[in-house]
Amino acid sequence: MYQPAHGKFRVDEPAQLLAELCREVPATLVTHGPEGFRASILPMLFDSGDGPNGSLRGHLARGNPQWREVETALASGVDGGGEALVIFSGPDAYISPAWYEEKGLTGKVVPTWNYVTVQAVGRLTLHPEPEWLVPHVRRLVERQEAGRADPWSIDDTPEGYVETQVRAIVGLELRIERLEAKQKLSQNRSRADVEGAIVGLDSGEWRERDVAAAMRRARDR
Repeated sequence: MYQPAHGKFRVDEPAQLLAELCREVPATLVTHGPEGFRASILPMLFDSGDGPNGSLRGHLARGNPQWREVETALASGVDGGGEALVIFSGPDAYISPAWYEEKGLTGKVVPTWNYVTVQAVGRLTLHPEPEWLVPHVRRLVERQEAGRADPWSIDDTPEGYVETQVRAIVGLELRIERLEAKQKLSQNRSRADVEGAIVGLDSGEWRERDVAAAMRRARDR
């Protein structure tokens, strides 16, 4: 991931940001196979204590050819076989130079895009076995249902139903070898420009307001 030399966008604790984003947004899993790059959107669980950099766990539909390509790559024994990139994209929004105080002072301003992202690289392991998949699905459901007034549980299903359904998915686990995070939230602008951008974003839609909230947190740190 490109990080400017000034280092103001770099995140010192990427695992903490990953844990936050993992609960809020799905991941984009990117792999490379015989037909080139392939990407899938899927929710994932992050275990920070599993290995030096933690691990990510998710699942794909059996009908998705991506896992078959990973299986072939792992079986080949080629260096780098089964390697994957996982991207978590947080809030993002266009930043208009019209919001900057600097526009009225010198006019030397340009538009940009603010965003929050985490990228993890590692080697995948596949898990087709039900004894791995059922606990995984339970953990994923419990995370997503937590806090709801009437949370749904896999125990609400008929006996044996979940065990039947997991036959249609394949689990995957990525031991993180490299973890990077970036929060580009106008940290390289003056405080007045930051305040102007926050005000401008607050008048927008939910995406813009989410970026404004992230900018406030970055400003107040």
